[in-house]
Amino acid sequence: MSTVAAEAAERPAVNRWLIAISVMAGTFMVVLDTTVVNVSLPHIAGSLSATTDEATWALTSYLTANAVILPMTGWLANFFGRKRLLMVAVGGFTIASSLCGLAPTLPILIAFRIIQGLTGGVMQPLSQAVLLEAFPPHERGKAMGFWGLGIVVAPIIGPVLGGWLTADYSWRWIFYINIPVGLAALVMMQLFIFDPSYIKRGTARIDYWGIGLLAVGFGALQIALDKGQEEDWLASHLIVILLVIAAVAITWMIVHELRARSPVVDLRVFGNRTYSFGVLLIFLVGFVLYGSLVLLPLLLQTLMGYPPLAAGIALAPRGLGSFIAMPLVGVIMSKVDPRKLLFAGVVLAAFTLFWFSWLNLDAGYWDLFWPQLIQGAALGLLFVPLTTITMDPVPNAGMGNATSLYNLTRNIGSSMGIALAETVVARHLQVHTNILGARVNAYDKVPTLLYQRLKEGFMARGADAVTAGHQALAALAGMVRQQAALLSYLDAFRWLGWLTVVIVPLVFFMRRPRHKAEEPVVIE
Repeated sequence: MSTVAAEAAERPAVNRWLIAISVMAGTFMVVLDTTVVNVSLPHIAGSLSATTDEATWALTSYLTANAVILPMTGWLANFFGRKRLLMVAVGGFTIASSLCGLAPTLPILIAFRIIQGLTGGVMQPLSQAVLLEAFPPHERGKAMGFWGLGIVVAPIIGPVLGGWLTADYSWRWIFYINIPVGLAALVMMQLFIFDPSYIKRGTARIDYWGIGLLAVGFGALQIALDKGQEEDWLASHLIVILLVIAAVAITWMIVHELRARSPVVDLRVFGNRTYSFGVLLIFLVGFVLYGSLVLLPLLLQTLMGYPPLAAGIALAPRGLGSFIAMPLVGVIMSKVDPRKLLFAGVVLAAFTLFWFSWLNLDAGYWDLFWPQLIQGAALGLLFVPLTTITMDPVPNAGMGNATSLYNLTRNIGSSMGIALAETVVARHLQVHTNILGARVNAYDKVPTLLYQRLKEGFMARGADAVTAGHQALAALAGMVRQQAALLSYLDAFRWLGWLTVVIVPLVFFMRRPRHKAEEPVVIE
């Protein structure tokens, strides 16, 4: 039987929104944990007698494990059962979170972060697949609007929450807060989630070569992207070796998976044009938007003197924009061609990135509020229609595999975007410092006044005039470097803005979803 009635007869009737809340709780916890650790790294390093560079492996290990597990999630769900895999993932993530909070040394913390990354990577694509199947096609926009709230809002509030917990309590609480959320998610999943009929547990052959090549290829790529700027990219033998390993392993994996009878990743889904362009678009969207998300907090804290909590509050309008837009977009999609909403989202995203490129050090709260609010709305216009359009032609039986690849490309795109943004800032800082420094001379108004003011102040206390001159030069160098840093951030925003403009034509290569509100729901 292929009708909804037949499907309903196979499992208990459950309110769709209870299913949505069940999977969203786990997904929100995972995405939040990706960013909440960032602001706590100095405290973690000090507490565990490690350097800040060593502590960054707590981030790298998580992201690498996440990248390795994502593409094979669909295969794992078919092999072990989706509900069973989801509950093991949530339980494992919750236990690993408590152990991270108790970790006495950095190596032990890194080991438990790897477990967090492996279990957390499973939850994102599976929760998306469960939602897409639980809701009929004409209501998937609403489901994706709800799911997108966690994916977009969690990275925004993560640094705020992490800064508050670390400052007022301890860095260990950034892990302990996952325990009640994880327990609640486990209870709800047990009650409300059931495997569909086409999930045949334990029937697939194990593709050992595919799993191994996935782990090596995407693991090496993620480490290279995360450590590239720190190691000076191709000037580092480590980064070159990692990139070569990633290229060889991923190429070999693609060839192997296309020939394998029971591939761990089914690449044949890319034969559908709409899905292929959707995956390309989510890669580019992740590239430009997540690259920009990392810039503004750094700009506020390093150049404008915002403490972590104040910076988090100043960044809240972006989350507010997404919170308002995503549910509305989900409702509007049933009446408007989703491609029009996607087009509007890309244009608005580019507009806000160019808007950020005109900021200066005197920018106040409202100068930051409006572009962020609009960018948050643009995120809603992007993620909800894009996910819905991309997954529309995918049959339910292939949904787990399709969402795994979709989330993998988004994560890889975001890692590349962050790496590009950090590299542009670092490289252009050197360029602008040289340019601005070359234009400073004894006849410039600001250096002359600065020198005289410091000289007079020190001479009034009897200090040597030479010392005052050194102080003046140091202050001048600081001013030059501050302005150069600002220009480098603005350059990065401008680069990302132009890359967003390039995305616009790709929207028109996607087909309009064939499902409409008045059509009967059919389970394929």
